[in-house]
Amino acid sequence: MTYYARGGTTTDISRADLEAGLRVALDAIGPRKRVLAVPPDFSRVYSQAGPLTEAAYRYYGEQLTAVLPALGTHTPMSNEQLETMYPNIPKSLFLEHNWRNDVVTLGRIESEMIHELSEGKLNYDWPAQVNRMLVEGNHDLILSIGQVLPHEVIGMANFNKNIFVGTGGSEGIGKSHYLGAVYGMERFMGRADSPVRTVLNEASRRFGNRMPIVYVLTVIEAVPDAEGSGARMVIRGLYIGNDTECFYQAAQLAQEVNVKLLPRSPRKIVAYMDPAEYHSTWIANKAIYRSRMAIADGGELIVIAPGVKEFGEDAELDRLIARYGYRGTQATLDAVDTDPELADSLGAAAHLIHGSTDGRFGITYAAGGMAAERISSVGFDPMTVDDAMTRYHVDKLRDGWNTLPGGEEVYYLPNPALGLWALESAFNR
Repeated sequence: MTYYARGGTTTDISRADLEAGLRVALDAIGPRKRVLAVPPDFSRVYSQAGPLTEAAYRYYGEQLTAVLPALGTHTPMSNEQLETMYPNIPKSLFLEHNWRNDVVTLGRIESEMIHELSEGKLNYDWPAQVNRMLVEGNHDLILSIGQVLPHEVIGMANFNKNIFVGTGGSEGIGKSHYLGAVYGMERFMGRADSPVRTVLNEASRRFGNRMPIVYVLTVIEAVPDAEGSGARMVIRGLYIGNDTECFYQAAQLAQEVNVKLLPRSPRKIVAYMDPAEYHSTWIANKAIYRSRMAIADGGELIVIAPGVKEFGEDAELDRLIARYGYRGTQATLDAVDTDPELADSLGAAAHLIHGSTDGRFGITYAAGGMAAERISSVGFDPMTVDDAMTRYHVDKLRDGWNTLPGGEEVYYLPNPALGLWALESAFNR
């Protein structure tokens, strides 16, 4: 059932209207005694999940008993990040999701379904795993809050991904990511349906009745300012419901406002990754994922990431990425076949595939916290942040096409995580 739906390509929802819409939905749901909020972590700081979670806290007061950020495999939020994103919620309400240990398995999707969805490439089953608080916390309402936008694992982020991946376990996260990677991310990015979405929807159908989940979904568009060097985050949609209907409405709008179709492919794309948000290639590689469908064959992607200081979000992932590097799809598939450790960490394997270009274009990486030798060891061309900023002057570049002094043309992405860029003719095929 959909409790609230408002959105459009020209809709501009204010913070006050956002809270009013949430209250309409919560009134329709009816009184609740014990509420759990599951919003995103700091990697979705623009999602409006902060204001929405705070609005839920104002609505329920003491009945909102806990907030569980959907970390997935990300590093737990720091106090500074919590203060920035959720400043008016007591820190005592926040829980940390432990994706390796603090999960329960609700059931399993049979290997036959995974085999079919992977077009015969995979033969494992998939566990529907969630943080145990979702099934053992005695909540009569779980508010899953977040943003629908293009995503490299599932096509469009959020909805039940926030549950089965955001609060999921090592096996479930790894196997779902690997399914998407083996199938081919460029075949479904920016689309509501994908092999991984099919699996998660089936898990919701079979096992979701154990969790009283209502989804609160936003659609946000980054609208460039008059100078083109900055952007205003405009809330284009708010959809609240407990089934697939609200997700598909949000996904349709997200495709319209977050997928940028280009009439021709840039030879060079420059992507800037805000150091406040991006500290690892695990997350900052969104620059690769979201631009790869646009960049020309033989082109170059320049990733300027002053805050990146590591590969993985924890020691094990960091070590596996350093061992194998971003060497291409086939090299990663071969490594999974021969190394039981990588085969047991399919999320890392999927990430290695996602971050590789298979030789189609080059990647130059300016990571502020990593030595050039470490960057080159995983298959990227290193550049210092100072050199990158001197060459490309991101404070002067406009969002989109730019011609540099000397005549070089570049396409600038000030925050690739906010959308998907693709060659129009290829995407429409």
